[in-house]
Amino acid sequence: MKKMTIADAAEYFKVSKEAIHNRIRRGSLDCIVDNGVKYVAVETAKSNAGTNIVSDSRYTQYIEQENERLREKVDSLEKETSRLRDQREQMLIDERVKVEQIYKERDAQLRSVLHVVATKFLSHVNTDTVMQEGMTVDAINADIVDSEIEEWISLKSFLKLKRVKDKEKKQIKRGFETALKNGDERLIPRGDKIFLNPSKFDYSDLLE
Repeated sequence: MKKMTIADAAEYFKVSKEAIHNRIRRGSLDCIVDNGVKYVAVETAKSNAGTNIVSDSRYTQYIEQENERLREKVDSLEKETSRLRDQREQMLIDERVKVEQIYKERDAQLRSVLHVVATKFLSHVNTDTVMQEGMTVDAINADIVDSEIEEWISLKSFLKLKRVKDKEKKQIKRGFETALKNGDERLIPRGDKIFLNPSKFDYSDLLE
């Protein structure tokens, strides 16, 4: 069997002498001692070199598989990010629609209150004129807005402000409806809603 010195083996494998000694200690290279000198069997070294090549090939394959797995994960994260972005945009659209609906409902309530004001307190003024001017920024005299419009709120809002429990709302609402039918001047009907003025009137009797 052809022998190779440590120096020759280091040159052959393109590594340091220390690396050759380490391989001998690990048993990856066969060592032959002749007259007190260590030699490396050339054929065994070549065989191990082939084994190392196989190991390198497996390592390369593993790296490629990991890269593919990471690419798939990145693709999945990008799709999830896109989905969340679309979901956020839809939520913003939905919130905008809700806000627009709230303003529409407030405009409708304002029109109703303006009609009451024009009918009860401004009988000498054309009702349509009051309704038209009332929807602008400087619609009506500030005193009228403060005392006769802004202080009238719906029964639903009133109960919410009073923090009435849900289980008690139905009974209290029936009491308000009965009072309205009996001509209670503290209440104003508009459509299917009841409006009241808590800054002007006391409703504690209807809350019991």
